Amino acid sequence: MPKPALIGAKPFLKWAGSKRQLIPQIDRFLPQAIREGSIVRYVEPFAGSGAVFFHIAQAYSLDELYISDSNPELIIAYRSIQLRVEDVISALRDVELRYLPLAEEKRKAFFYEQRAQFNETRSGFELESLPQDDAQRTAKLIFLNRTCYNGLFRVNSRGEFNVPFGRYKNPRICDDANLRAAALILQRTEIHFGPYSDCAQVADENTLVYFDPPYKPISMTASFTAYSKQVFDDKAQLDLAEFYRLLDKRGARLMLSNSDPKNVDPDDRFFETAYAGFRIERVRASRRINSRPEKRGPIHELLIINY
Repeated sequence: MPKPALIGAKPFLKWAGSKRQLIPQIDRFLPQAIREGSIVRYVEPFAGSGAVFFHIAQAYSLDELYISDSNPELIIAYRSIQLRVEDVISALRDVELRYLPLAEEKRKAFFYEQRAQFNETRSGFELESLPQDDAQRTAKLIFLNRTCYNGLFRVNSRGEFNVPFGRYKNPRICDDANLRAAALILQRTEIHFGPYSDCAQVADENTLVYFDPPYKPISMTASFTAYSKQVFDDKAQLDLAEFYRLLDKRGARLMLSNSDPKNVDPDDRFFETAYAGFRIERVRASRRINSRPEKRGPIHELLIINY
């Protein structure tokens, strides 16, 4: 089956643990069925910034695309770009024009003002019927993401965005070409707000499901899992493994990414035990988020596959 024409869409948010650097390795391990055209549906229940989603949506011919996440801010952003991309672009251009000419201290004050407004209004958004100013909220989210420290998305236990100001000289805030390209893909995508288990309703033998959950920390200091206010601890990892087995019994092709505890403890068999009977591949990645540059070297991550 011929591949669709590439339109060049890529994630519109920076994201801790983004898979952009791993796309060639992930693609190499995709099932042959997606290349032959017998897989017609792609499902990604931990959407995040969507690096793998955007790649697969452009590289392969699929009838159905489905993404979901339990982070309401992400779903608002995806849906507003899907439905009102020009409004998002207009709002981003406005904030970019106001921000870039400022000196650093005034940029910092502007950033914290925008962050406070974003947090103060977070409870007023209903996901089932997006308000007319959702484009403004998405623009604020992209602005904060592009100008905060390390380009993170992180929230506290109350769901408030809490990343501090980042000192970037010339951040790319409004990438209108990419937003329009992303909108073209999202317009043929089902976007769902809810837990990963909701994807069971669309996963069958003609489906590829890619799981990219919050990673299991591989050291006492590597505990960044705060993409949303829900905690994803070892029990949650094991619950996901059970759900993986459920979808496996349905005949869905499955791939799951996670950290490799053997980076720090060669005897750690957490994932070998949790996913006993499945294929585990180790791929090389570069640690991006660490306060000490010497800790940002190559490490291994896991791909857990049922085919």
